[in-house]
Amino acid sequence: MTPRPESSGPFPEQPADRRHTEPPAPARKKTPAKKQSASPAKKQPAPAATEKPAARKTPAKKTAAASRSAPVAKATVRKAAAEKATARKTAGRTQAGSAPAGTTPSGETPAGRAPAVEEAPGGATAPAGAAVPGATSTGTGDAQRARGGRKAAGTRGRGATRTAPGPSTPAASTDPAPEDAQRLAPPEAEIAVSPAVDAGDRERLLHGTHHAPHSVLGAHPVPGGIAFRAFRPYARAVTVVSGGMTVGLHDDGDGFFSGLLPLREVPAYRLRVAYEATEVETEDAYRFLPTLGELDLHLIGEGRHEELWTVLGAHPTAHQGVSGTRFSVWAPNALGVRVAGSFNFWDGTGFPMRSLGSSGVWELFVPGIGEGELYKFEITRPDGSKTLRADPMARRTEVPPATSSIVTSSRYEWGDAQWLERRAEVPAHRAPLSVYEVHLPSWRPGLTYRQLAEQLPAYVADLGFTHVELMPVAEHPFGGSWGYQVTGFYAPTARLGTPDDFRYLVDALHRAGIGVIMDWVPAHFPRDEWALAEFDGRPLYEHSDPLRAAHPDWGTLEFDFGRREVRNFLVANALYWCEEFHIDGLRVDAVASMLYLDYSREPGQWTPNEHGGRENLDAVAFLQEMNATVYRRVPGVVTIAEESTAWDGVTRATHHRGPSGFGGLGFGLKWNMGWMHDSLEYMSHEPVHRRYHHGEMTFSMVYAYSENYVLPISHDEVVHGKRSLVSKMPGDWWRRRADLRAYLGFMWAHPGKQLLFMGQEFAQGAEWSEAHGPDWWLLDPHYGAEADHRGVRDLVRDLNTVYRASPALWQYDTEPAGFRWVTGDAADDNVLAFLRYDADGSPLLAVSHFAPVVRHDYRIGVPDDVPAWHEALNTDAARYGGSDVTSPDTVKPEPQGWHGLPASIRLTLPPLATVWLRPA
Repeated sequence: MTPRPESSGPFPEQPADRRHTEPPAPARKKTPAKKQSASPAKKQPAPAATEKPAARKTPAKKTAAASRSAPVAKATVRKAAAEKATARKTAGRTQAGSAPAGTTPSGETPAGRAPAVEEAPGGATAPAGAAVPGATSTGTGDAQRARGGRKAAGTRGRGATRTAPGPSTPAASTDPAPEDAQRLAPPEAEIAVSPAVDAGDRERLLHGTHHAPHSVLGAHPVPGGIAFRAFRPYARAVTVVSGGMTVGLHDDGDGFFSGLLPLREVPAYRLRVAYEATEVETEDAYRFLPTLGELDLHLIGEGRHEELWTVLGAHPTAHQGVSGTRFSVWAPNALGVRVAGSFNFWDGTGFPMRSLGSSGVWELFVPGIGEGELYKFEITRPDGSKTLRADPMARRTEVPPATSSIVTSSRYEWGDAQWLERRAEVPAHRAPLSVYEVHLPSWRPGLTYRQLAEQLPAYVADLGFTHVELMPVAEHPFGGSWGYQVTGFYAPTARLGTPDDFRYLVDALHRAGIGVIMDWVPAHFPRDEWALAEFDGRPLYEHSDPLRAAHPDWGTLEFDFGRREVRNFLVANALYWCEEFHIDGLRVDAVASMLYLDYSREPGQWTPNEHGGRENLDAVAFLQEMNATVYRRVPGVVTIAEESTAWDGVTRATHHRGPSGFGGLGFGLKWNMGWMHDSLEYMSHEPVHRRYHHGEMTFSMVYAYSENYVLPISHDEVVHGKRSLVSKMPGDWWRRRADLRAYLGFMWAHPGKQLLFMGQEFAQGAEWSEAHGPDWWLLDPHYGAEADHRGVRDLVRDLNTVYRASPALWQYDTEPAGFRWVTGDAADDNVLAFLRYDADGSPLLAVSHFAPVVRHDYRIGVPDDVPAWHEALNTDAARYGGSDVTSPDTVKPEPQGWHGLPASIRLTLPPLATVWLRPA
C-alpha cells in the first residue's frame, strides 16, 4: 500500500498548498509472513485527516480516517455532506496508487458510477473503515446517519458496482432502518480514541500469552461509540454485519482488524471474514460471556466438583442462543492457552482462551463448530515455550497412534433401567459374584464394541458368569500396556468404536443379566509429551518432588494425591464411568503402589510422612474420598481393590478406625492375592510332594474374614512366562486337566467371589497374548482334542450354575458363620473338606482330593440333621473329561461321629477331583 500524506483528506478548509506539498509519512516495515497483496482488493481506502494534527502518530500502515465533531444541527450536516462530496473528487490526486476502489487514478468517480460500498441484505449500505484519533465514526455515512442528515452527494448510483468484501471507501449511505438509527450515538464532542489493539495486547495475543483476550477483542463501548476488534490471522478483510448494515474493519496488520462505530450499545452482530479464496460469515467468539459459573469455579477450586466432566473439556452446546462448542481446561501455570484443531487448520493463534480468575481454568466458546472436530490445547509454558496437548478431559479421542481429542456428545438411549433398579437390592458381598475377565481388543480380535455386543453377552451368559471385568478401556497409546498406562482417562479407547458404541456394549450386557466391572487406573500415567506429564510446563498432575513423582517399576509418573484438583480429577473420573456408562464396579489397579511411600524404593529414595511412617497419607485420603463418593452417588456399584499387602481395613468403612489408627479405605471387595499365590504354588507341586505344602491351601482361612475377598485367577497369572492355568499343573495332559478341574471346584467352593481370565475356561495351553487373544481353535469340532477343552468349559458352566443356585456358596462369604472345616489337616491324603452354610443354616459339603488315586470308603464327618446327601457336582465326571468315578446314589450318614461332627458318610474319592454334596 502506498502511504498517503498525513494531512490528505476530504476537508476543503485545509490549505491547498499543504494538501499537495506535505511529504508522505514513512511506511512501517511489514511483517514478511503478513505480506499484503498488491491486488486492488487489498489496497486500503484513503484515510481522512483530522482538522488538527493528532496528539500521537498512527503508524503509516494503519489507514487514518477522521471526521470533525460538531453540534447536532441539520444545516451543519448538510454542509458537511456537501464538503465531503466535493473533497472526495480531489482526494488522492497527489498519489494515484492510493486511490480507492471505484475511482479513477485522478481520484474522480467515473461517469455514471458512485464510490462502491458494501450493500447489506436489507438493502441499506454502510461505510467501511476505521476510526483514528479525533474520529467519532468509521466513515462519513455513519456520521451523517447519526446526525439525521439527508442522503449526501456521491451515494451509490444506478450504475455502481459492488466491490470484493473488505475495507471499502468511506462514503455516504442510504438511511438505515429505524432500529439501526436508534442505536447510533450522536457525537457529543471531539474525542481522540483509536479502536485498534494497543501494542502490549497485540504482542501478547500474537505470542499466546494473553490471559484476557475477551477484554480486548470483540465489541466494547468506548468514548465515541463501540469499538470492534477482531484477530483473524490470514484474513484479507473483516466486516461487521449487524442488522441492516455492514461495516468493514480496518486492517491493522498481523491479522488484527478494528473499527469504531457511533453506536449507543453493543449490537447483535456477526463477522464476515474474507480469505484468499473464500469468505465466511460467523459469530465472534469474543462477544460471549464465560460458560462456567461462579459455583463451578468455586467447586473446582475446592476440589469438590463431582461432575467435573460436565464443565471441563469440549462440549457442543448452545450459548447465548448460538450453537458451538465450549472449551475449558485446567492449566494454572500456563502463561496463555489457545485452542487448535481441524477447524482452524491447527493454528491456534486466533483462538486464545481466557483465564477465569485464580481457578487456573481457561475457557473459550467457539461458535459454529460441533461434533467430530479434532482439537488440542496449545499451552504457553512459564518459560515461554509452546506445547500442544490433548485434552485431559476429552471424552473421545482419535484412534492411536493419533493423539488428538475429538469434540463429542452422547445421544445414546439406554435400555437397562430394570437392571439398574435391581442391582442395589443386595450388596455385592452378600450376592453371587463370579467374574469373567476380558481384554476386549483381543477377546475376538477385530471386533468393534457393537460387534462384541452381539457375541460377548451370549457367551458369558451361557457360561453362567454374573459379571464381566473389562481390562482398562480408557484410552492408552501403547496396546502392549493392555490399557494400564492411560492417557485419556475420560475416553473409551477409539480402537473399538465411539463412546456411544461402548455404551451399547454395556447396555447389551446388562440386558443379558450380566454386570460390568471395569479396571480403573488412578495410580499413575505415562510420560508422553502430548498428555499429562508436566501438562502446563510444570509438574501438575504428578508430584513436584521427582522422587515422589517417578514410579520405580513402570517408568510412569504417580499422581499427586495431595493436590485437591488432582484428587477431584480422579474422583470425578470414577463417577464418570459409573454414571455416564452405567459401570457396575471399579476394580482399582495397583492400590499397594499408592499406599506406601517406599513401594519398590530403596532407603534414601523416599521421605517418611509427617508421622515418620511409610504410609502415603495423601493416597489414603484420596481412596477414602473416592469410595465414599462413589457409594453415596451410585447405588449398587462395587469398588474392588487390587491390594497385595496386609494393609488393615481395605474393605472397612472409612469412618471406622482400625488398630493402625486409620479409617478404612472403604472398598467393597479386595483381591485375595495371598490365596492366589499360595494355592497356585501348592498346585504346581507333584502330588507326592503336596503333603509338605498342605498349609498353603489352608492358610487363607486364617484371614478369610479380615476383608471381603475376591479369588482372582487374572491375566497377570497367565503371561510373561508364568504359563497358562492348565500348564501350571504337573504331570501329563490328563493329569493337568484333572488338576485344573479339581482346582476350579475348590476355588468356587472357597469363601470369596471368583474371577477367571478368558481362555482359562477351556484350558488353553498357551499363555495369553494380546496380539491374538484366546486360542478359540481348540474348541473347533475338527480338532482332535476338542473334547478335552470343551469338557473343562462345560465344567465351568456347571460350576456357575450350581454356585448361583446355592446360597451357601455366597450368602455368608464374609462371615465366619458361613464356614466350617471338616478336615483341614489330612495332608498325607491330600484331602480338604469343609462345610458352607447359607442364612437359613442349609449346608453344602465340598471335598477336594489332590492325589491321583481313588480312595474308597473315605469317611467324612457331617452334621446329623441332614438325612441324606447327593452329589451336586463332581469334577471327575466323564462329560468333563474325567475318569467318571462318581456316586449317582444318595449317601446316608452314619451315626458315627467323625472330624468333630456327630455323624459321618463314606465316600469314594475320585482321583484329582472336587466333589460337592448337598442335602438330598
